[in-house]
This record gives sequence, structure tokens and C-alpha cells, in this order.
Amino acid sequence: MKSLINDLFYFPTWGLGVWQVWRRNFLYFRYTFFAALSWIFLEPLLMLTALGYGLGQFVTSINGQSYAEYIAPAMLATTGMFVAFFEGTYGVYTKLSRQNTLQTIIMTPVSPDEVGLAEIAWATTKAMISVLAVALATSVLGLTSIETLGLPIIYIGVFCWGMAAFAVWIATISKSYDWFIYFQSGWITPMSLFCGTYFPLEQMPKTLLVLVYCLPLTHALVPTRAFLLGDFDPIAFLSIGYLLIFGAIFTNLACARLTRKLVI
Repeated sequence: MKSLINDLFYFPTWGLGVWQVWRRNFLYFRYTFFAALSWIFLEPLLMLTALGYGLGQFVTSINGQSYAEYIAPAMLATTGMFVAFFEGTYGVYTKLSRQNTLQTIIMTPVSPDEVGLAEIAWATTKAMISVLAVALATSVLGLTSIETLGLPIIYIGVFCWGMAAFAVWIATISKSYDWFIYFQSGWITPMSLFCGTYFPLEQMPKTLLVLVYCLPLTHALVPTRAFLLGDFDPIAFLSIGYLLIFGAIFTNLACARLTRKLVI
């Protein structure tokens, strides 16, 4: 417990090494770009088609929108969440505990802090590539407007950074790949279902609604919908603050833990 509290106030230092490690990941990603992009693009597109145009035939409208238009922002946010989580957990754990890639990197003039920040940045980048791909698809389908996507994309980027930092921290405390299933089934999947993704939050029981508002996806999705509708609410600043604090906390935790793993 004491170690966890100390990690909360561990502020990583960064330098040119962050860019170098991020670039290394990007160069490797180029070889699998089309294979990787296919699943992170096609899966949410299939979900959007099946639910939006399939189930949407039985849902007349939600808050003045068609069902496909309603779930389009959810596809953006949940796609970023899943990609950031999987890249931050499986990707980092493999490089840390199976390939010893990160241990090799710190033999160069790159600090463990820079490695941690670079891995978080890379998981965020990969998540945002998928978000942009889905945003393009929703725009082509007429479900979102290019003119209104700018601010929501930045907002989702902040959310993806926090999820990437959380995932890297999970990778540093896990003892096997099986550990990720607990977090995926117990936290990631419930968020993707109950944070206003497929139905309005107003439909939730009040006791459960309190819990839902403690989850980061809610604070990413609710303002995103408002921005896309041009209905800006000053309360969105509270959600922005939540996501910034969430990202900062897990960035500190991830870098502190990763430093101990690499140095000891």
C-alpha cells in the first residue's frame, strides 16, 4: 500500500528517448499495418452495421437521432478503449516478460521513464489510428459530420491516453497473460455495455448510475455525443478534468512500476 501511494506521486521525466522508442514501435508496426488495421477497423464497423441498421430497425429514435447515429460516437470511444487496452497490456507484457525488448532498450541512453512514456504514447497512437478509421467510416455513412469531429477526436485522445497508461500499469503487475482476462471481463467489457454506449444513461437504475459515472468511458462518451450534436454543456469540463486526473494517476503508476521492473 505504501508503495502504491509513493507511485502516485512519482512524476516521470522525459526526453528524446520517448521519441526514439515510439519510433521503434512505429517502424515495427509498418510491417503489420494492414493486418492490424483490418480488425481494429472492421470489427467496430460490423458492430455499427449490425446494431445500427439491424437493431435500429426496431428503435425509432433516441433523443431525436436514429439508433445508428446514436451509437456512432460509442463506436469511436469504445474502439479507442479496446485498442489502447490490448496494446498496453499484451503488447507491453510481451516486450517486458517474453522478448526482453524493454530490458535491451534501457542498455542504450534511454531511461526507464522514457520507455514507459513511449509505450503509453504508442498504445495511444495505435488507438487513435483506429478511432480515425472509424470516424472516417461514420462520416462516409453520414452518421457524423467531419466539421464537428475535431474536438471529440481530441477528447477521445485524452481518454485513450488514460486507458493506455492503465493498461501499461496492468502489464507491469501481471504475472501471466491470463491476468488480463480478469480486467477485460470485469472492467473493460462492462464499461463497453453500461456507459451509455447502446442506450441512454437515463434508463439505468439510480443506484447503478452512480457507479457508471465513476467509470472513465462515461466521461469520454457523454461529452463526445454533446459535442457532435453541437450541444456544448459547461459540465463537460468536469469530465475533461476527470480524464486528465485519471491519465495522470496511471501514467505515474505505470512509469514507477515499470522503472522498478527494468532496474531491479
